[in-house]
Amino acid sequence: MRPMKSLVLAGLSLALSAQSPMAWRPLFNGKDLTGWKISGPETGFGVEQGAIVAHGLNGAGHLFYDGTVANHVFRNFNLRLDVMARVRSNGGVYIMTEFQDTGFPQKGFEVQLNNSHTDRVRTASLYHVVDLSNIPGKDDEWMPMEIDVQNMTITISLKGEQLIKWTQPADWTTNYDTRERRIGPGTIAFQAHDPNSVSAYANIRIKVN
Repeated sequence: MRPMKSLVLAGLSLALSAQSPMAWRPLFNGKDLTGWKISGPETGFGVEQGAIVAHGLNGAGHLFYDGTVANHVFRNFNLRLDVMARVRSNGGVYIMTEFQDTGFPQKGFEVQLNNSHTDRVRTASLYHVVDLSNIPGKDDEWMPMEIDVQNMTITISLKGEQLIKWTQPADWTTNYDTRERRIGPGTIAFQAHDPNSVSAYANIRIKVN
């Protein structure tokens, strides 16, 4: 695996200096997985040059935030982070989810991270709710991502461009491939998808409303 780019730590410094330190809370210390809990193979997640790196070498897994910020339960929030996918990699950021021992999370939504994987649902999609096929990003590139959840609306931006603004319909229950894909309190998680997929997440911070 090639080294993570040095802008990870530089981006953290710039992002935090531009925000109120009382409003934005880091979810990742940049050094280890303190405050995070692995579901699936322990080898699926590690820390490399200030970033969480996910690799499904030994099977799919997920890394759930289990720390002290808001007791790891978020409802109305703004999540900002930098994301990166290697060539032909599939990853994702889960929101409003909960820990489960095995399998893909059945609660909450996945914000896709995938620029060139065989799955045609691309980066910043609200997976199988609003699926995108064209995105302003590319492989091996660190991309700022913002996920904002306010009341019944989810807004997703990538590289400063708003790509999705979806309001959950009043009669929404879930969709065909998850048990509880609907807006509600929950935590954050990252995905290690398959043996050929490597993705990374850095500068992870949240503002809870």
